[in-house]
Amino acid sequence: MKETGNHLKTLENIPIFSCLLPDEKTRFNQIVMEKRFKKNSIILMEDDSKNFMYVIFSGKIKVVQTNPEGKEQILVIRKRGDFFGEMTLLDGKSQPASIVAMEDATVGLISKMDFETYFMKDTHVLKQIISLLCERLRESWVMLRVLGLSDAETRVRAVLAHISSIYGIKDVRGIIIPLKLTHKEIADYAALTRETVSRLLSRLCQAGEIEIIGNKNILLKNSFTIPH
Repeated sequence: MKETGNHLKTLENIPIFSCLLPDEKTRFNQIVMEKRFKKNSIILMEDDSKNFMYVIFSGKIKVVQTNPEGKEQILVIRKRGDFFGEMTLLDGKSQPASIVAMEDATVGLISKMDFETYFMKDTHVLKQIISLLCERLRESWVMLRVLGLSDAETRVRAVLAHISSIYGIKDVRGIIIPLKLTHKEIADYAALTRETVSRLLSRLCQAGEIEIIGNKNILLKNSFTIPH
């Protein structure tokens, strides 16, 4: 479904788009297809289409893999201004994970042809893409390290620290994670049970290391200990 909403400001805040010339940005904004997804709906399945890159205009999504027992493992969470699917356009291989809307979301679809026309012929953009791939690789290394931790509390601390390093907002009290994360979502991120995560978060709150503020936002206080 195509919409007429203008999301140029969101696109301009993404490094690979900011390299485009002003007239290219305007033209590009006009050709991006927009789709809306309800909470918990699947945006992209594993081994799905390799024809689009996706930009999040509103809402929050999660990249997940499901093990043979049906347990969901969150690999990463993305929000407005983030994008995904660029690797499938670069190497022609399928997405190795599913993309699910964590809340109502609006996503822009960029076709493979437009991606190649606007981005693959510009040296500045190619440098940004290389930088992006390095960043995504580092994220994968962090998650491998987190999942390799045997102690549940250390794993939860590492997950909170990892999310805060990407989306955290500095505050005089510490760092605010501006994502409305449920205990289940944190559990799926840390590969733990919801009950275990609830117990550990309660313990961290009682110890004065974290605080739940606003509507499920988490404040990592200055006393919060980050595992090394």
